Amino acid sequence: MSQANRRSLWTFTVLLALTLAAAAALSIWGREEAAPASSDAAVPASANWGLSFQNEGQAPAGNASREDLAKYGAYFLGDTSKKVLYLTFDCGYENGYTGQILDALKKHRAPAAFFVVGHMVESAPDIVCRMAEEGHIVGNHTFHHPDMSAISDESAFRTELESLAERYEETTGKPLSRFYRPPQGKYSEENLRQAQALGYHTVFWSLAYVDWNTDDQPTAQQAYDKLLPRIHDGAIVLLHSTSRTNAEILDDLLTKWEAMGYTFASLEELPGV
Repeated sequence: MSQANRRSLWTFTVLLALTLAAAAALSIWGREEAAPASSDAAVPASANWGLSFQNEGQAPAGNASREDLAKYGAYFLGDTSKKVLYLTFDCGYENGYTGQILDALKKHRAPAAFFVVGHMVESAPDIVCRMAEEGHIVGNHTFHHPDMSAISDESAFRTELESLAERYEETTGKPLSRFYRPPQGKYSEENLRQAQALGYHTVFWSLAYVDWNTDDQPTAQQAYDKLLPRIHDGAIVLLHSTSRTNAEILDDLLTKWEAMGYTFASLEELPGV
């Protein structure tokens, strides 16, 4: 098989895997209310990250508490004593919108974190380099975007993270940041321990919406209806860089959040990092 054919097969395989992962993630990102969660929830042995929004404008409860996550250097909320937001983007592949997203962030001088996979680094190196050059965090979303909660072998877990970090450094000449987001939000207590042992902070989220389905993008109003009432102090916001809607509304969305009194902070400013 020629190198071009191998590259095409690799691209097809990765995109298929990401599409299937997005479909599976509907239960995580698409539900109005996640599985029952409480502020004192302990870290489960294995779970999909879930949220329960109880009061408009207030932080949701996660299916693991802030205190228990903190034992593993993990977060789903930032500093809830301040009107500050932490913007994060999951980047499975380049869909033509990341440049527009970067433009909006630059206009608002808003730092963000982009969680990338191997395919994004290999297929869109210029975009990934721009993320770093403009001062954004580039985080680890694993090389192949697997269900990490199904990986109990420590060496296999380490390989997924380290192979991405190595490819990123080869591409940009810079070390990858030590922030990690589990693909699809699937995690286990053992995963949290393993990530911590490798020097990573695991980062979940406290606000997201169904923006990942490129064949059924929400309207701007549908996005605002989710992202404005539920915003809260210390929110870690998850958006997808593949979303046309996100690219089109981000400038205005950031303006609206600023009008509500919010500022934007880097994950490096999370309490305890």
